[in-house]
Amino acid sequence: MQELPRMSPEQKKHLLALLSGRITPRRLAKMKQVVKKRTRHLTLVLEDIYQPHNASAVLRSCECFGIQDVHIIENRNIYQVNPDVVLGATKWLTLHQYAAEEHNTRSCIERLKQQGYRIVATTPHQNDCLLPHLEVDQKTALLFGTELEGLSREAIEMADAFVSIPMMGFSESLNISVSAAICLYHLTSKIRKSVDSWTLDEEEKTDILISWILQSVRNPDALINHLRQQPGKAQGQTPGPDCGLP
Repeated sequence: MQELPRMSPEQKKHLLALLSGRITPRRLAKMKQVVKKRTRHLTLVLEDIYQPHNASAVLRSCECFGIQDVHIIENRNIYQVNPDVVLGATKWLTLHQYAAEEHNTRSCIERLKQQGYRIVATTPHQNDCLLPHLEVDQKTALLFGTELEGLSREAIEMADAFVSIPMMGFSESLNISVSAAICLYHLTSKIRKSVDSWTLDEEEKTDILISWILQSVRNPDALINHLRQQPGKAQGQTPGPDCGLP
């Protein structure tokens, strides 16, 4: 689907009002209910995950627990999704892929740090803390590495903290998709109880609702082109068959 042109917050609201008429009221109400529970306070970073079953299961868990953004690093392995496992979860997520540069891991982590995220690597480490003790007051990016080797040395060196899941048996680790689900359940529950500003702001909600609706209608590219060709209405008028796209 092609990208929308840049729009002001008012233009976005105008477009959302128009698009809302393209889906059933029941579906729109469900989308609005779900987007209220979305968060960017916690995000996931997946480095070189290559098994489609694991890749898909992690995305499905992210969607179920209200995570909006997932960052996918492809250094050696291509991130593949199994549609029978993911069950359409990808269309509700915002996926950020890093595959075009020589140092994709560094690019991803530097970008997240610029956005104010604390980088937490999920790996046993001499300075790690157990999952129940991990603080989430600051925006947190949780890093998971490849199934066999774990996170790269570069990811570990750039991490701000380390976390591990308590183990009670003989096995030393869990499958990555299981680990991600456990971390997401625990941390999202903690964030909703202890962080005041974990939800999206109003413009972010509008952006996501527009994206969700466009992915729920037939021929979204044709619809966008149609809307772009329509003249804009004066501000304050009731939305009609146009949306004022620039």
